Amino acid sequence: MNDQLRRDIRKSFDEAAGDEEHFPSSIDPRIQHVQVLLRHFAPVDNHRILDVGCGKGRYARVILERNPSARLTGLDISERMLQSVPAGINRVSGIMSELPFPDGAFDGVYATESLEHAVDIERAVSEMCRILRPGGKLAIIDKNAEHWGKLKTPEWERWFNRRELEKLLSRHCRSVRSEPISYWEDVAPDGLFLVWLAEK
Repeated sequence: MNDQLRRDIRKSFDEAAGDEEHFPSSIDPRIQHVQVLLRHFAPVDNHRILDVGCGKGRYARVILERNPSARLTGLDISERMLQSVPAGINRVSGIMSELPFPDGAFDGVYATESLEHAVDIERAVSEMCRILRPGGKLAIIDKNAEHWGKLKTPEWERWFNRRELEKLLSRHCRSVRSEPISYWEDVAPDGLFLVWLAEK
């Protein structure tokens, strides 16, 4: 990612930090994005878990509330977003393609609607897998490329098809699977969101 694009993306999310309607600081724990993460990482215990592209930390907030002994870290490109991350969650400024952590630093890593902003997707996936310990779990929830154009997107954003990310994850992880995901439990998946679940 070149410096100008990095500045543009950071500026966009710094400005979005003031938009609580579209970039909220909390999320309904019944939403399936949250439920998938809670199931995938259970039992959490005192595990080290990283929220990559955490925004205001709304997913990390729920995980910590349900698992008070967990050690949560939120990473985001926007320091203004990080200001809203709740107490008890470690805040780190950085980008997905250059994660500032040593190899094997986390037991669990997830990226929820954030990989689409990474620009260098292959490098970002490699980085998330690098900082995951052997046996650790990874979850990516993002939008399906087959539905591209359904929502307004910034020029750098990318959506993915199932096989594309399965292939990238399979380079680093021993098990990888994906499936469509709905937003609410009682609504069938419409194909917009996919989840990729992997174990290193």
